[in-house]
Amino acid sequence: MRKCVQISFFLLLAFSTAALAQGTMLLRQPTLSAEHIVFVYANDLWIVGKDGGDARRLTSNEGQESQPHFSPDGKWIAFTAQYDGNTDVYMIPVEGGQPQRLTWHPGVDNVTGWTPDGESILFASGRESVPTRESKIYKISKKGGMEEALEIPRAVTGEISEDGKYMAYQQIGFWDPEWRNYRGGQAKPIWIVDMKTFTLKQTPQTDNERHTDPVWLNNIVYFLSERDYANNVWSYNPANSELKQQTFHADFDVKSLDAGGGQVVYEQGGYLHTLNPANGQSKKLVINVRGDFHWARERWEEVKPANLTNASLSPTGQRALFEYRGEIFTAPKEKGDWRNISNNSAAADRFPIWSPDGKKIAWFNDASGEYQLMISDQEGLEKPKAISIADPTFFFRPAWSPDGKYLAFTDTDYVLWNVDVNTGAIKKVDTERFAHPNRTLNPVWSPDSKWIAYARLLDNHFKAIKVYNVETGQSLQLTDGLADAISPVWDATGKYLYFLASTNYGLNTGWLEMSSYERPATRGLYLVVLSKDDVSPLAPRSDEEKAKEENLPAGRQGKGEKATPIVKIDMAGLYFQPQRGMYCIQRQLPINKALPCIAITSKTKNQKFSFRVLMTCPYRMTANLFCTEAILPGEFSVLRMRIRKWGMVSSSPSLL
Repeated sequence: MRKCVQISFFLLLAFSTAALAQGTMLLRQPTLSAEHIVFVYANDLWIVGKDGGDARRLTSNEGQESQPHFSPDGKWIAFTAQYDGNTDVYMIPVEGGQPQRLTWHPGVDNVTGWTPDGESILFASGRESVPTRESKIYKISKKGGMEEALEIPRAVTGEISEDGKYMAYQQIGFWDPEWRNYRGGQAKPIWIVDMKTFTLKQTPQTDNERHTDPVWLNNIVYFLSERDYANNVWSYNPANSELKQQTFHADFDVKSLDAGGGQVVYEQGGYLHTLNPANGQSKKLVINVRGDFHWARERWEEVKPANLTNASLSPTGQRALFEYRGEIFTAPKEKGDWRNISNNSAAADRFPIWSPDGKKIAWFNDASGEYQLMISDQEGLEKPKAISIADPTFFFRPAWSPDGKYLAFTDTDYVLWNVDVNTGAIKKVDTERFAHPNRTLNPVWSPDSKWIAYARLLDNHFKAIKVYNVETGQSLQLTDGLADAISPVWDATGKYLYFLASTNYGLNTGWLEMSSYERPATRGLYLVVLSKDDVSPLAPRSDEEKAKEENLPAGRQGKGEKATPIVKIDMAGLYFQPQRGMYCIQRQLPINKALPCIAITSKTKNQKFSFRVLMTCPYRMTANLFCTEAILPGEFSVLRMRIRKWGMVSSSPSLL
């Protein structure tokens, strides 16, 4: 499959008049001299005046350039580049020119700064720390030669003060630097070491927040801290231990910073800012980037099958639906051509799904700046209908109701929504109790389009199967919460609801608790008999001869269309809560009879009978009774049993 891709990233909006007023966004890793700012954009280095304006490209090699740092005199720029199949230290004059390679080791060398005299470049490398790859800081002359390791045993970034007496450095990196407000073991202060005596100071931590990216200006350390729950610029004076917050951004984190020429420059909210420590004032710079971006031109793109995502079939299986690079495609089963349904490379189109009648396709699109629900014809000829969603965020695969009147979906905040396709009215169905990496709050429609089934976390961190009536707003919990239930599926007749349940899930409820990793959970297949008027499909059966008058009259066996099933849910008698933790679920039946069971025999007033129970939740020291046979009519007396396996005595009351 091939397609014509016109990649029009919003970065290119800088060419419009409105965008020029705001400047180009996504400028990264700035460095500052007395006259210029150099930054990274589209994996190249660009230079601009320290007050902003039109930027000029310094590098255009195919490899990535990053981490630029001005020399103290502002004449040279050291940076990290991925040239010739390796990541090394390079240097270029401020006027531009051919980059000069300075390191040749096969490992990764990341530039962190310069020595105060401007004769050597500092870089971090793990070349000596095999096999752990712990980084150290090295220096290399700008004229080339052999590298020399500093007497700092472990550091990933750092700079030396202007007077050469101290070095401020970050001891370790992060496996996920974008994890906001991280307070774990990787959150370390900035270490400040005396280069002669090797006495050590640390930036003060009050909440185990992490401190990163230290730079020097006038013998004061400037760094990033999340103490106020957003990454901002702070300063620390080693001479008098004064700690001060310099910026107060609350919306987006400060990502990187550098200092020079009496000011601090940093990246925040996609823009570059300068900070004057003398008066504490910061200024957002307007910088325009113009270039021949080959990756943004219109071109033919080869679509590889392995890169197709969110695949699904049309209702009859004649065409398949795919997502690729933010575009929506359909492809025929055998004959015909593929179709681009969204046909807009400047926006992201996500999670396509076909309507039950095969006429419409729904998906999410962010062309307006926020994700909206889009509905279009299957040929992609009509203008899509856009439905705005309250509290816009990121949304996941929508699910059509069988009658095509509703669409249900979830969002990144674990909220389940239902939208009326005709009116665009949106209702909140439910909200998850806790965040969990396994998103189970996924909607499943009943055959009559009146109920949405889903799994939701309870206060005990077990998941229960719930259903929601879209007409009345009624919400019901169908499982007891003593076992972890997931993946509901409706029976085609609407009589049963199938699901998976685990009775040994308890030690896995804390998914961040590493001691639970060696406690795998197993699941069995269960069903719920929804109406008290229906019988269990697992009840004993017997083939009997029928009298002729019981047979259907001739002509009654026609092949007319099947009527839409009506789902009826009776909560009365579905389960009851006895004493002392015993739980008998009358119409919730385990389908896998190979699960551990115990045979129980008891007497009623007039007869003796036997049935089997499934033991669950042993770690809670309770017994969960799932009747695997049809519920026996009549009364039975108090059942008392001794479960020798767990050394526990439990009893259940009379069942009327």
